[in-house]
Amino acid sequence: MTVETFKYDNRWVRNFAFASFLWGFVGMLVGLIVALQLVFPQLNFVEWTTFGRLRPLHTNAVIFAFVGNGIFMGVYYSLQRLLKARMWSDVLSAIHFWGWQLIIVAAAITLPLGITAGKEYAELEWPIDIAIALIWVVFGINMFATILTRRERHLYVAIWFYIATWITVAMLHIVNSFELPISAFKSYSLYAGVQDALVQWWYGHNAVAFFLTTPYLGLMYYFLPKAANRPVYSYRLSIIHFWALIFLYIWAGPHHLLYTALPDWAQSLGTVFSVMLIAPSWGGMINGLLTLRGAWDKVREDPVLKFMVVAVTAYGMATFEGPMLSIKSVNAISHYTDWTIAHVHIGALGWNGFLTFGILYWLVPRLYNTKLFSVRLANAHFWLGTLGILFYAIPMYWGGIYQSLMWKQFTAEGILKYPNFLETVSYLRPFYMARALGGLLYLTGTTVGIYNLFKTAAQGKFVAEEEASAPALEKDYTPHGSEGWHRVIERRPVQMLIFSFIVVAIGGIIEFVPTFLIESNVPSIASVKPYTPLELHGRDIYIREGCYNCHSQMIRPFRSETERYGEYSKAGEFVYDHPFQFGSKRTGPDLQREGGKYPDSWHYNHMLDPTIMSPGSIMPAYPHIIDHDLDTTYTAAKIKAMQMLGVPYPKGYETVAGTDLVKQEATIQANLAKDGIKVAKNKEIIALIAYLQRLGHDIKMNPQTAAAQN
Repeated sequence: MTVETFKYDNRWVRNFAFASFLWGFVGMLVGLIVALQLVFPQLNFVEWTTFGRLRPLHTNAVIFAFVGNGIFMGVYYSLQRLLKARMWSDVLSAIHFWGWQLIIVAAAITLPLGITAGKEYAELEWPIDIAIALIWVVFGINMFATILTRRERHLYVAIWFYIATWITVAMLHIVNSFELPISAFKSYSLYAGVQDALVQWWYGHNAVAFFLTTPYLGLMYYFLPKAANRPVYSYRLSIIHFWALIFLYIWAGPHHLLYTALPDWAQSLGTVFSVMLIAPSWGGMINGLLTLRGAWDKVREDPVLKFMVVAVTAYGMATFEGPMLSIKSVNAISHYTDWTIAHVHIGALGWNGFLTFGILYWLVPRLYNTKLFSVRLANAHFWLGTLGILFYAIPMYWGGIYQSLMWKQFTAEGILKYPNFLETVSYLRPFYMARALGGLLYLTGTTVGIYNLFKTAAQGKFVAEEEASAPALEKDYTPHGSEGWHRVIERRPVQMLIFSFIVVAIGGIIEFVPTFLIESNVPSIASVKPYTPLELHGRDIYIREGCYNCHSQMIRPFRSETERYGEYSKAGEFVYDHPFQFGSKRTGPDLQREGGKYPDSWHYNHMLDPTIMSPGSIMPAYPHIIDHDLDTTYTAAKIKAMQMLGVPYPKGYETVAGTDLVKQEATIQANLAKDGIKVAKNKEIIALIAYLQRLGHDIKMNPQTAAAQN
């Protein structure tokens, strides 16, 4: 047997590790800022720092910068050791690292500037989407080439999760990112309305599944046994966990759209598969926790294991709550409330955050051939983080449930007890303050952790090239005795990749095909017309400012909602919406029937200073929309793009669209002038008013409801 010597490459492991906790600090700091903005609206200083622009920056920084770099850190370290092979290409490793950091920087620049596609967790515009796909391919080539040149025949369970992650994220990102560019910084989603919502939440839910969950399960299966010095509890359970999880997860996206205009059969599929998900999810949690059997004394002393135990527990809590929130009767309460925010952050802060910190505390001392600088500081970090999670989540659970109950409560006379939406917002402000305190505690703990890790690195000596040896892989391998079917698959990474792709693609295909090809799933409504050129510009401003982060445009078929907002939403209303604007959170009221409720002057004053029209509002002021000129350079290009996407503008309409824009603009100017407001021509505020006044006008409302709304 020939023994080969080689060296593990630790340079990019270190770089991804440092990038993870540095970007994590940035993402959490932005999260604290946006949390405080809900309590102190004055913190929306200028247009680049408003809540609607910073909230996507926060989510992207935490998901793709903090967690993303954490994934690559763990994969690059564990993959080499599981395969007994150096990463295949140092050049591809460098391209991967620097390319990913440049993508993060591009996101950090473009999102505050309002350059956004307007789709949650997928806000980045088309040039960055292409860059993400290319860098992801670079990562995949480097990973698979390393697998194919390995010295270890068996592929350990962690690698199964890495393979499924890579192929599924590639599929999700590419399908969801189909868009039609009209300029270097603007595009329109290829899909519209209900179809766009289905694709987006198929992507959005599975970004949680296959970016925040499956790769971290792979890291759990490697680093938890290493830290505990114990073998994984059950190999068979890991097989069931893996295949059941990746098959079931992909179907669950529609549970984000319960009681919306999505077809009922798709909603039901999302519910059924979401409830089924609890079995494999808890199988993974149990496998992780039982790996610590016999090591609980060590858990009490070792901060690494403390972080990991809480992380796996948070994973179990989040994956119990997710199926529960997918039950329609529960979702009727939770959706659009802060309950969902609490649920998401149990996963983000507990599962992803704590597992990342645990891995960093285990890994950095080994990279620098030293001991952890301070166990006491690590324990302080653990308790600050734990308290931060509790102070964050508990107020959001309490406030979110009470928020929904206030929305739904009627008096004995049968009228809404809290008809003014602002009453529910005012009630939540103390809970938002408690959440901000929780965020501050968590960020403080992270700062302590960063200091501890930097001091650890400073006292040691970095091992860039770690020497190792292993026997060469047998080319003519003969199985010893009978082997199970899974042992055979584990030796064949290409087949593992293909089977994983087939398993995850099934759910998407079955959900998409009927929705896209069967016309009755999205019935047309004759009265629904395309947006005028001015309204289209206004809609783009609405998306640019991130208004969808606080306002929904989807009235569910509940009495409380139809009484408050008007006629419930129909699938055919959204056929010209690229992208959809259903929303996922109501910090402000639903806007689906906003058009005509107030005069143009109300909207002008509301954007100038929301407290003028709504005392106590926490909405940011938007004076820049009043000051900025409307950029009509791309008016014709926007109309052409919409025509290409199937919007039935007359042939050649792009040549006269500018004239129609000016006519509608003059009408709104005249309306404002009647109320003593003089606005110069070609201002963004006029376009935004046009869009807001259009909302809901294509549907004839129930006469009694219409009277109640006016």
